[in-house]
Amino acid sequence: MEIVRTIEWMKQAARQAEAAGGVAGLVPTMGALHEGHLSLVRAARQQCSRVVVSIFVNPKQFGPGEDFEAYPRNFKTDRALLESAGVDCLFIPEAFEIYPAGFCTGVHVPGLSETFEGRVRPGHFQGVATVVLKLFEIVRPRYAYFGRKDAQQARIIRQMAADLNLDAEIIVRPIVRESDGVAMSSRNAYLKDGERRAAAVLHRALHAVSLKIAEGARETSSLLEILRSTVDSEPLAKIDYAAIVDADSFAPAGFLRGNCLVLIAARIGATRLIDNLLVEEREGKFTLSL
Repeated sequence: MEIVRTIEWMKQAARQAEAAGGVAGLVPTMGALHEGHLSLVRAARQQCSRVVVSIFVNPKQFGPGEDFEAYPRNFKTDRALLESAGVDCLFIPEAFEIYPAGFCTGVHVPGLSETFEGRVRPGHFQGVATVVLKLFEIVRPRYAYFGRKDAQQARIIRQMAADLNLDAEIIVRPIVRESDGVAMSSRNAYLKDGERRAAAVLHRALHAVSLKIAEGARETSSLLEILRSTVDSEPLAKIDYAAIVDADSFAPAGFLRGNCLVLIAARIGATRLIDNLLVEEREGKFTLSL
């Protein structure tokens, strides 16, 4: 596995590979890798002749008082996992290279960026979109892989790619979960023992909603009541938001139709976690994806 630390070197390697006719896949990460990230790598490995993974803890997507300094960094472990997964290139730029002195440009996707995670974390999605666009230009992937756990982020990146006519095709892969249903996340490492057990309430709440939908429930007010009451039953959990939205516009949905997302964000102790359920309608039938 080639390890690249500078933008100039990465751009040179990317363009050489492109000239040779290879198909590059990019998995952007902030490190502290887990099975969710590795599932993206495997998807890229199946589809692409060259797989690039980036590790960059992006300061511009962290707000004041958030966990930028504390965010887990496990480069030695990450490197071993990626080598075992057959990654061709690991790109690990420094912040001063991505954001040199005088850097002042940002990428903003209006509307989608202001709700839910964007409302709770102002500026977060501009930081995400900016660094992803830079990575796309540096690495020049044909495909880029993201997880559905960060569903709003994935939707914003898709919008950016469409609006700016980017060559990269955005591939969104299913959520990968622990045995108790907790969505895999680097921030799970913050959870203490009791908090880790409590975190499973998010999945239980989404599962309870999925059962009601399977029984025929379609009005979102009753589904949201189930979602909130289940999470509220856990003393260590405090809801940030709970919503059912159109999967494309992220506008609140009063009734299930088309494709929708059931969104939940909650604090388990001091740790903030997000999760979702995808509801897809095809010819009047609903498919549920946890």
